[in-house]
Amino acid sequence: MALFRSKSPALADGDRIEVAGAPVLLRVSSRSQRISLRLDAANRQIVAIAPSLKHLPGAVAFAQQRAEWISEQLQALPSALPLAPGYSITILGQPCRLEAAGTPRARARWHEEGDELVLTCGGEDDESFGRAVVRALRARALEVLAERTAYHATALGAPMPSVTIMDARGRWGSCKPARRFGFGAAASVGQIRYSWRLIMAPYEVMDYVAAHECAHLLEANHGPRFWGWVQTLVGDPRKSRAWLRRYGAELHAVG
Repeated sequence: MALFRSKSPALADGDRIEVAGAPVLLRVSSRSQRISLRLDAANRQIVAIAPSLKHLPGAVAFAQQRAEWISEQLQALPSALPLAPGYSITILGQPCRLEAAGTPRARARWHEEGDELVLTCGGEDDESFGRAVVRALRARALEVLAERTAYHATALGAPMPSVTIMDARGRWGSCKPARRFGFGAAASVGQIRYSWRLIMAPYEVMDYVAAHECAHLLEANHGPRFWGWVQTLVGDPRKSRAWLRRYGAELHAVG
């Protein structure tokens, strides 16, 4: 009597597995020459990268072999900080205390007490309070980043793009330059999107990101001309870039 073994389910790009209780995302990248692991601090997960679909089982095996390393990387991430009454965050370099309003439906209100900023929000419980805080932070981020975008776009001689706020964890901003659709046609409006979490970074770091995205209105790449525009707007960007690499995970741990 013949025995038949069922095949293991095929692995696909974007699948998730668990290694020693930790989340691991499987990715295929044709640019990769070998199987590798990297920490995605923004999403608090490990990414196992394979050069092709047929190498995904090898990526799974490699992740399982590196279980201790995976655990160490995730444990080293900053602890999640809830947006709850009594907690403090930083707004453009200034300490900010979160307070609950007297009524659940109260509108968000900002005021200063000495050197400290205070954000008061309504909410029926911690979860709804946290959502109200995020709405207030998004609104403040849009206000400040729209102003800085207008400033840098004007300095570059570029038309003002539309500005929106996002919660993407893989990037701090994105830019879609304006385009023309033929001779005599009006140009489309450029579009820039920013992460609302930039409002919790130092002012100069947030301003660097605004300058970075505005420079993309003129240069769609990261070549020498692009970095020349950035330096014209905000000077040497290396300090701000280093800050985002070092403390970006802490911003993503908020909320």
